[in-house]
Amino acid sequence: MKRSKKDKQHLPDPQTEEYIKKLTVTDPLRESLLHRVITDLEISPGSRGLDAGCGIGSQCLLLAEAVQKNGQVTGLDINPAFLDYARLRVRSTGLSGRINFKEGDIHALPFERESFDWLWSADCAGYREPNPLPLVQELIRVVKPGGFIALLYYSSQMFFPGYPFLEAKLNAVFPRSTPFNSEMLPESHCLRTAGWFRSAGLVNIRSETFSRTLQSPLEDNIRLGMLAMFEMLWEKNKNKLSGEDRKLYEHLTRPDSPGFILNLPDYYGFFTYSLFQAERPASPE
Repeated sequence: MKRSKKDKQHLPDPQTEEYIKKLTVTDPLRESLLHRVITDLEISPGSRGLDAGCGIGSQCLLLAEAVQKNGQVTGLDINPAFLDYARLRVRSTGLSGRINFKEGDIHALPFERESFDWLWSADCAGYREPNPLPLVQELIRVVKPGGFIALLYYSSQMFFPGYPFLEAKLNAVFPRSTPFNSEMLPESHCLRTAGWFRSAGLVNIRSETFSRTLQSPLEDNIRLGMLAMFEMLWEKNKNKLSGEDRKLYEHLTRPDSPGFILNLPDYYGFFTYSLFQAERPASPE
């Protein structure tokens, strides 16, 4: 994707550039699941919503389809390089009239009270929050009475069929798939979001988990996405494994390995996302 001179004002550092590539490559893995989640939200056509922590804009595109031609989606992210990339993507879709982007922090949203009909955040708001209630209250602030808040989290996966012990060890040494640390209270874990919503005074709280099945034969773009997922989830921490476990991990994840797991003719795996949705109480008439 080429950048104009104007787009080069926030050129990402090499690490951010590499992360953007991984997010782009893994989009095909998540797209069908995210489409089901967003359809399940029953977003009103013509409504105005906020994608808090929009990253490279992947969900903004799906949300813009949901609000239809008279709706509006605002994508907010703290990383200007992500936003530049997101703007480039949107321009090529014909949805520019429905999507705009703004730089900012989800903990101090740069919007007036009750600016939006709904708020969405995927893989962002609620992760690694030692005290999540102030964040939830800030998200509520910009939603109109009667509007909803939806927080979506990557919650589990089984990518190595037949090797559950290895996968359990990998999850234990890398907190991305369990965004938590020993210093946090149990009620601060993202899967306790329903409790946060209740404490913040939200109503009509619901929780649901959506799964994405991966089954042979895998299309090329799915295989590439899976390789990126392995790297994003575990590569940085593989050295925390024992020598034998690290050798097995590389045996399963290297495309040139005779044991490359995605080459199994009967490969089966899955990952899940968990949705927490609630409404801001309507104002009394």
